[in-house]
Amino acid sequence: MAEQQKPVAPAIPVAPTKPAPGEAPKKLEFRLLGHNYTTPDLVAKVTGKAKYAEDFRAEGMVFIKLMPSPRPHARVISIDASAALAMPGVHGILTAKDLPAPPPPPGPVPAAAAAARPAGTPPGTPAGSPAPQAAAPGGGGAPAAPAPAAGAAPPVAAPTPPPMPPEFALTDEPVYEGEPILAIAADSEELAAEAIDRIVVEFEALPFVIDPLEGMRPGSPDGRTQGNVFVGPSMKTVKWTAADMAMVDAGKFPVNAEATETLTYGDIEKGFAEADLIVERDSQQQTTSHQPLESRSAMAYWQNGKCHINVSTQSLARTVAAVAGWVGIKPEELVLISEYTGGGFGSKIPGSQSIAIPALMSKKLNGRPVMMRISRAEETYIGRVRPGYQGWVKMGFKKDGRITAVDTFIVEASGPYRRQGDHATSANLATLQFQAPNMRFRGLSVATNTPPGTSQRAPGGLQSSVWFEPVVAEAARKLGIDQVAIRRLNAPEGTAQFGLNPPNTPPGRPRNKVTSCFVKECLDKGAEIFGWEARKANSGKRTGSKVRGIGVATGAYTAGSIGVDGLCVLRPDGKLEIHQGIGNLGTHSVVDTARVIAEIANVPWENCEVVWGNTAKGLPWSSIQAGSQTTYAHTRANYATGMDLKKKLTEIAAKDFGGTPEQYDTNAQGVIRKGGGLRLTWAKAAERAIALGGIYDGTEVPKELNAMTKAAAAAHKGRGLMGVARDNLPRDGQTYGFMSGFAEVEVDVETGVWRILEYVGVADVGTVIHPNSLGGQIHGGGIQGIGHVRSQKLVYDPHYGAGLSTRLHHNKPPTILDIPHTLKWAAVELPDPTNPIGAKGIGEPSVGAAAGAVLNALADAIGDGIIRRTPVQPEHIMEALANGGKPAYEPLTAFI
Repeated sequence: MAEQQKPVAPAIPVAPTKPAPGEAPKKLEFRLLGHNYTTPDLVAKVTGKAKYAEDFRAEGMVFIKLMPSPRPHARVISIDASAALAMPGVHGILTAKDLPAPPPPPGPVPAAAAAARPAGTPPGTPAGSPAPQAAAPGGGGAPAAPAPAAGAAPPVAAPTPPPMPPEFALTDEPVYEGEPILAIAADSEELAAEAIDRIVVEFEALPFVIDPLEGMRPGSPDGRTQGNVFVGPSMKTVKWTAADMAMVDAGKFPVNAEATETLTYGDIEKGFAEADLIVERDSQQQTTSHQPLESRSAMAYWQNGKCHINVSTQSLARTVAAVAGWVGIKPEELVLISEYTGGGFGSKIPGSQSIAIPALMSKKLNGRPVMMRISRAEETYIGRVRPGYQGWVKMGFKKDGRITAVDTFIVEASGPYRRQGDHATSANLATLQFQAPNMRFRGLSVATNTPPGTSQRAPGGLQSSVWFEPVVAEAARKLGIDQVAIRRLNAPEGTAQFGLNPPNTPPGRPRNKVTSCFVKECLDKGAEIFGWEARKANSGKRTGSKVRGIGVATGAYTAGSIGVDGLCVLRPDGKLEIHQGIGNLGTHSVVDTARVIAEIANVPWENCEVVWGNTAKGLPWSSIQAGSQTTYAHTRANYATGMDLKKKLTEIAAKDFGGTPEQYDTNAQGVIRKGGGLRLTWAKAAERAIALGGIYDGTEVPKELNAMTKAAAAAHKGRGLMGVARDNLPRDGQTYGFMSGFAEVEVDVETGVWRILEYVGVADVGTVIHPNSLGGQIHGGGIQGIGHVRSQKLVYDPHYGAGLSTRLHHNKPPTILDIPHTLKWAAVELPDPTNPIGAKGIGEPSVGAAAGAVLNALADAIGDGIIRRTPVQPEHIMEALANGGKPAYEPLTAFI
């Protein structure tokens, strides 16, 4: 091989370089990063060779069907499955009593907690139960108690309420329609469904509530036997006064009603006193189901003492402990396979509890393979939802548009199992997006007998833009200020501070701050691409029955975490294996972030193989794939890993050829002596690492690595030169991504039908890793946000608690007919200074920016007084126009 004499560029510095004070950061240029390429999974996806969980088949495989609860809240009295089990080809039944007992909690279990356990469920909480809302920015919780007076005796602590009974894969106390009661295994799905029909279950009906505000009415039923409002991990019963409910009946939100959560910053009374304009409104946002393209199907079998499960999950490494806990085994006894996942949007962050059902059925059938395919209706029930809001917001503005104060009260439909933090997240994000100097949030997380809530793409972030952005737009119109200008005036920049605190927080407590923020640049670039100034001339003009409007909004959300691991192996054949514990849920991050190692070490991309999707292949500990964390977390972790690989390459060269490691570098062929040509090919370097052993071949690894990464390194030791590291790079602040969205709509005022003519999204995502992938994230998130304000919702019969929108054509996620006629995107491409690659996540800010921009465009076309709930459908527009521009439909009622 010919020697390379030409000097190569120096390695990227270990510590990110911050711009000098007052100096704008500069775009970073890379050999691989920032350029489009064909991902290695693309051919498999477009040819159908990619295997998802329900595509697997095995000899002797049987099929499962679930029995969903027909009632929104009930207790199972008896189950008679004798007729079903007598059918030829039916192999077994699984009920709540067959679920494994979880490990005992530390210390004695309070008697009250044991008494609160639902009938038929094992005591305690399963190890690895789904975590609460992932990556929620900001906090929440009950107000702090006032400090005792000086010299007063300390108050007697009230007994701590027991934690809520946990959720299980199967239950004897269903708390929403569709919750699985039992599972049947048979030779075919058709036979299993027939067997389900022959099972006789006797229920005791229990009280239920669908609309959260109805759950606050004196004497109304509660969503759980333990109460109606979640407070931390427990529940309590809160009922509003008759006067409060009279306001609700009149269509007005009772702003002085009791709240269980309060967060503040500054002095809202002072802020409103300083305002020249105050805008307030009641609002309602609907609950929406996740509806990923792939439902949460799973196939399981047992082999050689291990449980193998093909699953649909967002976060492969972070799903292992959860599934092991649900199945009742140790993590090392579990093999998870998920090479391809058809989306999750937050509903599959740690997998799904239903994954345990085929695994436990297979164990009951002596390891026989068991397939559980989830129908679309079942997915609507057990697939999780974004919590809906009912409430009120008030904002104060100076004449120049500066926000002086924000006050909001949000009642959240949390579902039946645990507090959801979306409402508090929305309020915290308002302090970031609008830099409000004074703010108060009050809220209630109300238990409803509807599908369980969980994180949905930008949990609380989407709702924040929909909640606050229309108020800002209305204020701008009333003050005669340009919509882009008012957002630039209030936009965060640099290392902006944000956040709310519980009452009575000691003064001087530091606030959160972001690592970087370029919202103003997003607004400027978006306005230019959209042609904002030119389009303003046509805003509100009517042509025949059509009227147009334009809108702008911003979106923000978490965009990075730290502290995860990376691992790669340079083999003696010259190939570099890059191992990733990330899930492959359609975002490309599993491959995009792998390219960082090749970038740092100068390995040609065609020499690289990305290994993912099967824990048996030895994968490192990854970030949880939620809160847009992955890009930032794994560009940093793989940067550290690439630097470790390169360091070892230069050390081996110095050992063999003399000198110091600093005298060596790498190029496309291998290790070179600076100014002196090739010294080690990739293949030869791997051979030398094996001969040297120790730190070079993975026999010795850093103690700081996660146990999963250590196990992966042990599985691969001696195979070549191993690069392995944890992200220990410094970070000062929290990393957030930002978006600006611009939309133009056209409304037919004779029919109420409206369409989106154009949408432009511009991202503050730091360094662009893969342009095509980023464009897909911006447009995909934008369309999801559009679905929230245009069509998507869940509908329930409040009398029977029955779901009326269990199919896609009922709950209406957006289709190709709903997207804007023209879609454009761009990025400001200014690096985040806390990442040596400069990248951060963007999967979630795009949702809120698009939703807010479309809502604001609608208000620009037809008036600020019309839109008070989402989704905005033609009948709502027509009723409001016929009512003098005021809403004529029920303004606060949920699930209609």
